[in-house]
Amino acid sequence: MPTVLASYLGDPLLGGDIDLAVVLIVVLKTVIAFTLLLVSVLFMVWFERKVIGDLQNRLGPNRAGPFGLFQTVADGLKFFMKEDQVPERADRTVFRLAPYLTAVPAFLTFLVIPIGGDFTDDKRGVIRIFGHDTLMQLADPPIGVLVVLACSSIAVYGIMLAGWSSGSKYPLLGSVRASAQMVSYEAALGLTVVAVVLVSGTLSTNGIVASQSATWWPFVDWNIVVTGIIPFIIFLIAATAELNRPPFDLVEAEQELVGGFNTEYASFRFALFFLAEFMNTVTMSAIMVTLFLGGPSGPVLIGPGWLWGTIWFTVKLFAFLFMFVWFRATLPRVRYDQLMDLGWKVLIPLALGWLLLLAAFRVGDDEDWNPFVVAAVGIAAFAVCYLLLSMALRAAKRTRALEGEVGA
Repeated sequence: MPTVLASYLGDPLLGGDIDLAVVLIVVLKTVIAFTLLLVSVLFMVWFERKVIGDLQNRLGPNRAGPFGLFQTVADGLKFFMKEDQVPERADRTVFRLAPYLTAVPAFLTFLVIPIGGDFTDDKRGVIRIFGHDTLMQLADPPIGVLVVLACSSIAVYGIMLAGWSSGSKYPLLGSVRASAQMVSYEAALGLTVVAVVLVSGTLSTNGIVASQSATWWPFVDWNIVVTGIIPFIIFLIAATAELNRPPFDLVEAEQELVGGFNTEYASFRFALFFLAEFMNTVTMSAIMVTLFLGGPSGPVLIGPGWLWGTIWFTVKLFAFLFMFVWFRATLPRVRYDQLMDLGWKVLIPLALGWLLLLAAFRVGDDEDWNPFVVAAVGIAAFAVCYLLLSMALRAAKRTRALEGEVGA
């Protein structure tokens, strides 16, 4: 039984006899992971307000606590004190369940992310605690990347059910639009993840980090370099759209809808949607660090290696969090048709074509093909596919114009 658990969860802690110490370590890791994620969400809300205030030459939160640090706590208490209500025409069971379907997957995704550990000298992030070897992540299943994709897909159900169960047309319209946006960009996001799996040779998140840790200078083993940067850019754009972050925050476009799928929610249930949004931002940033920037891997300057792994992971995570805030303060919101066109007509074809090109290079390495010939054929195929796609789009545009003239 311990061997089976170790194979499914990927943690050497579960490879031997499971005694009380092992159980307590697992419980401790669960509590730490949950606490870190909640604290990071509180920090992210304050961080976003403060950075946007600086970028817009405003003060930002500065009253509740030093530097406004307790402003997020005050907002949370306010949500708990507000009156909770369920619309008369709502499906009460689904209405109450929907917020949890958005918050719980974000937490489950974070559990398979390595947040520290020593990855130098093929140590693969293993640390020793209370006389037991373990990983600085709650679980490392062999299909960790699939767990990430599955959890991100489940969140769509929470948004769709929230709008449908409210018994009102405005939340329903908002949930349909939000679901279409998330599903559309999840396709491009999934293709870039396949590219990472292709070059890493594993579905394990710990294994993906280990594959990027052979050397640390000049970071040539990071997947952002190995995959050719394009999958990272696609993943960043798709993640921003799937998170409903600006400039793709059409789910909460007040001038177009009353308030989106969460219009009828208040008090704690509305706070769960609010919590899930920022929790997903932190989680998705951690996923990008893991898939493309080597996760906790980095140079060990002085002291224990696991400590430097946590430091490097935190620095990389903050860089992405700042990037999301920078997007919010800088970029104007796009139109919905522009959003869908970017996803279906640009990102998905580009992600698919780049994946096929990477696969061709992998096959070429195995078959000892000339890489320059492979690159030339790949570029030619890209050009042909681009021309065919452009011709199809122009033909569709002409057809719509003719149909409009006939209808008029």
